[in-house]
Amino acid sequence: MLPTLETAALPADAVEVGRIADAWGIKGWFKVLPHSARPEALFSSKRWFIQPSGPVHAAPRTQAFRLAIREAKEHSDCIVATSDDVPDRNAAEALRGARVFVPRSSFPTAGEDEYYWVDLIGLDVVNREGVALGTVRELLATGPQTTLVLTADAPAGEAGAAARTIERMVPFVSAFVDEVDLAGRTIKVDWQPDY
Repeated sequence: MLPTLETAALPADAVEVGRIADAWGIKGWFKVLPHSARPEALFSSKRWFIQPSGPVHAAPRTQAFRLAIREAKEHSDCIVATSDDVPDRNAAEALRGARVFVPRSSFPTAGEDEYYWVDLIGLDVVNREGVALGTVRELLATGPQTTLVLTADAPAGEAGAAARTIERMVPFVSAFVDEVDLAGRTIKVDWQPDY
């Protein structure tokens, strides 16, 4: 059974940053599996919003529970956290599988030439010649670099044939990325459509 938590609407700028994996210890601590290798957003916000998993708790995307975080810290390959709203292990176990959201406004400020992945998804990518290469669907951590995964509609090959979706991958490194314009929702790259 879920602990008694304050119902709240998800903030308009809410970003899913992890999931609650399980209870940790006997005093109400719980493990969170972050979606990012650098989970600063979980540490910078003392106000998390959670959506429990499972059909019993099927709630609209905008409905959540507010969780006041007392402490969050790294532990092995996860984050462990505690809240006064989760008094014991049973309450922590009831949160298993819950999605964790943090308001985007509570993320730490990114440094110069640093971007949160969530801010890049959905941006249009064009090359130096102004050719549209696609829209950022996701980003992949590929070892030493991050790669933009773009999708675009390819023109139909024959009259009456349906257009198909093509996928492109562009390394998100300064050698290929000329400019990121978050306000203009575009990324300018030194990349050709046939690469």
